[in-house]
Amino acid sequence: MNAVKISASAGYLPERVVTNDELSQIMATSDEWIVAHTGIKERRYALGENTSDLATKVAQKLLKEARLAPEELDLIIVSTITPDALTPSTAALVQRNIQAKNAFAYDLSAACAGFIFALSTGEKFIRSGAYQKVMVISAETNSKMMDFTDRTSAVFFGDGAAGVIIEASQAQDEILAEKLCTAGNSEVIHSGRVAPLTQVAASNYPQVDAFYQDGRAVFEFVTTTVLAHIDEFLQAQGLTPQDLDLVVTHQANLRLIEKIANHLELPLDRFAINVDQVGNTSSVGIPLALDQALKAGQRPKTVLLTGFGAGLAYGSLLLDLSHYQEN
Repeated sequence: MNAVKISASAGYLPERVVTNDELSQIMATSDEWIVAHTGIKERRYALGENTSDLATKVAQKLLKEARLAPEELDLIIVSTITPDALTPSTAALVQRNIQAKNAFAYDLSAACAGFIFALSTGEKFIRSGAYQKVMVISAETNSKMMDFTDRTSAVFFGDGAAGVIIEASQAQDEILAEKLCTAGNSEVIHSGRVAPLTQVAASNYPQVDAFYQDGRAVFEFVTTTVLAHIDEFLQAQGLTPQDLDLVVTHQANLRLIEKIANHLELPLDRFAINVDQVGNTSSVGIPLALDQALKAGQRPKTVLLTGFGAGLAYGSLLLDLSHYQEN
């Protein structure tokens, strides 16, 4: 069975910065309220760019960093809940845009846990021995799905993209363990629901709903189910929280990350955090924070990635990045 390494990481953020003060001009909120409740100071919106555009820019960066030609890719997976369309997949558009003619491509939907699920999936293709190089990207244009009259949701979210290339390796494995979970629930978080047809009429036209989350229920889910999941996952690997060199959780909001840190009895400087500057970017938060840590020169030996979101989907991966890009 092939070992798997991460050969490149990259991120991309749209240029348009949206501050809390700007949002307060279109909804009943304030910078003070948003910072106090979420820790978020600003976020980025993709104006004139769709999800495939953001993902393509990350794909181009990844190829350059990994020193690969597009035709060397075997598979492209894009994790997103804000695709360009229901079909074709956003991944197919990325495959076309970068001319990865030998790669097959598809989207994966697991909301804010999407990167965890997508990286786990890509890893399995490599371990099968049939595939050598897989691109895994998370990309979201959350802004296009927001109801800007709903201040309880709209103030949280931003847009962006980030991802990695994973390859078969003859060296030590960099993806060590995983646990993926689902607790089916259609009400706590939902977005883009399409109602069933009720009559045959010329007036029928597909419509989708805006993003919605029950913040109190999400908080309860994270501080009970997700925290228990982390404890059980670490215990199964024979680890304690103090063994972790870096923790990268879903960037839901700073207050939830603080709760997780407090539960694990770890200082916040052991966590990769970007939510204060880019908002909740859904599945993008984890790979973006990981890329930022790697670009800053960190080479952590024991890394916990934990994602959680709509589905309700949640899961964790354990990585060893102490030799990242050494061979």
